[in-house]
Amino acid sequence: MRIVVGEGSCGIASGAKKTETALAGLLEKISVPVTLDRAGCVGNCYLEPIVDVYGDGGTLEARYVKATEDKAERIVREHIVGGKPVTEFLISAEDEDFLARQQRIVLRRCGLINPEKIEDYRKAGGYSALKKALTSMTPEAVIEEIKISGLRGRGGAGFPTWFKWDAARKADAGAGGMKYMVCNADEGDPGAFMDRSVLEGDPHSVLEGMAIGGYAVGSSEGVIYVRAEYPLAIRRLETAIAQAEEEGVLGKDLFGSGFDFSVRIKAGAGAFVCGEETALIASLEGERGMPRLKPPFPAEKGFWKQPTNINNVETYANVSFVIENGGAAFAAFGAGDSTGTKVFALAGKIKKGGLVEVPLHIPLRDVIFGIGDGIRDDKSFKAVQMGGPSGGCIPAELIDTPTDYENLTKTGAIVGSGGMIVMDEDTCMVDMARYFLHFTCDESCGKCNYCRVGTKRMLEILERITLGEGQDGDIELLEELAGRVREGSLCGLGQTAPNPVLTTIRYFREEYEDHIYNKHCTAHYCKALIRYEITDACTGCTKCARNCPTDAIAGRVKELHVIDQSACIKCGKCEEVCAFGAVLRD
Repeated sequence: MRIVVGEGSCGIASGAKKTETALAGLLEKISVPVTLDRAGCVGNCYLEPIVDVYGDGGTLEARYVKATEDKAERIVREHIVGGKPVTEFLISAEDEDFLARQQRIVLRRCGLINPEKIEDYRKAGGYSALKKALTSMTPEAVIEEIKISGLRGRGGAGFPTWFKWDAARKADAGAGGMKYMVCNADEGDPGAFMDRSVLEGDPHSVLEGMAIGGYAVGSSEGVIYVRAEYPLAIRRLETAIAQAEEEGVLGKDLFGSGFDFSVRIKAGAGAFVCGEETALIASLEGERGMPRLKPPFPAEKGFWKQPTNINNVETYANVSFVIENGGAAFAAFGAGDSTGTKVFALAGKIKKGGLVEVPLHIPLRDVIFGIGDGIRDDKSFKAVQMGGPSGGCIPAELIDTPTDYENLTKTGAIVGSGGMIVMDEDTCMVDMARYFLHFTCDESCGKCNYCRVGTKRMLEILERITLGEGQDGDIELLEELAGRVREGSLCGLGQTAPNPVLTTIRYFREEYEDHIYNKHCTAHYCKALIRYEITDACTGCTKCARNCPTDAIAGRVKELHVIDQSACIKCGKCEEVCAFGAVLRD
């Protein structure tokens, strides 16, 4: 029998380490032979900590959810010793549907294997694709299979992977020169955690994909650029690299093919702009992370001016599946030029937040309402922000938009790296645009005037609008500045920074107008535009007055209370504590 505790970052944050410690202590006191193990995140982040119990034959007997340390004793006593699962702790059929509705390629091993044990990865078929490529395929054949698959970069731009590999293969490295395979693990979008979860749950899949790519382009060295804010991912990558070298699947003469390939890690400082490949290369070389003009492209002159191929974590994690099963098997998922699957990070006002992997082209509705189970507290769905700060807002009326590169781009959003932030009726779209622009403004490397200054001017306008100080012509000025920033910025991050503003104006212009002309926040969110009043439904219980932090509420017991608007700080405590619905927010 084996007990597996889900210990991705989400699980650990929810108390999985404490659960593991409690289970370990209890298992020492029983005579039943049990192995206690750990895995990464299986995807149901909203149910963490998750504990799986496997029988002697390796079959999953029970999945316990929200398995905090206080539940460990019953799990051991009733299930491990008594042989009967604790039914009230088990995952529900509805929550099992969260995974059943998905098509998993990248995440197929996440949450099921121990990421710190290479033997688990190999038992699940790991490194067989690398062996196949090295022993029975030419580099050209590998690239051709990637071409047949239609795999496009999963980091944002959606550029054909085979084309980048082919360009790097054909590039001249010079006499004795190197070619490099770089993995972009600088996941910086707010609300995005796909790459982190793959690195924490199945790091060998990325190493194998890089090695196959290295063979295809003629590179013997790989570098993983991962943000230092991912300490668990870095630790598990280091473990995976050491184990792979020990087993001979990284290093010299892999599978007796004569092909050498090594991988090292570079921890980045967390600059958002280093998600752009030329800025990433500058950081790898010890310079400040700032983009440069292209061409030349990295495939021609990249890291140390040598031919360099750059793909993100998810792209590399797809490669072994393509080589093992054939490009046509991968292309069978999705539609048109958007083939395969895509991992999305469901976050925001969603009932079931977590990692979702689905075939490209499936409608947004199927992801948000089918897999994610709709909006928290059954409120109305308002919009979804796709692609992070570089993406855009898609409104409720476009909920049936297919999740592929072409159709999402038509809405003004992008697939991006896969962030999917869901918003409900209480979300102010003007403030949402302000939030994302504040992020990109802070993260601008400062190289381009339009990005450095233009985003700052746009942010100032949005801040004025949310404070009730908007002016006639502000919307038009935002649109003009957005166009200038798009045209004048050097890199893709600056060029896409205005997207959240442009899409919210496009689909929610009336909210901007309400803020500017009526000094009113449609969603009742912007504090400067909110007014709290107590209605005749007040019973005089005094609870609101007792909880007001500024003593802005006055009134006698059993009499109507009144709010002093000059003293009110719009904290909403009165509305929160009133049991009679007597506080009106407008």
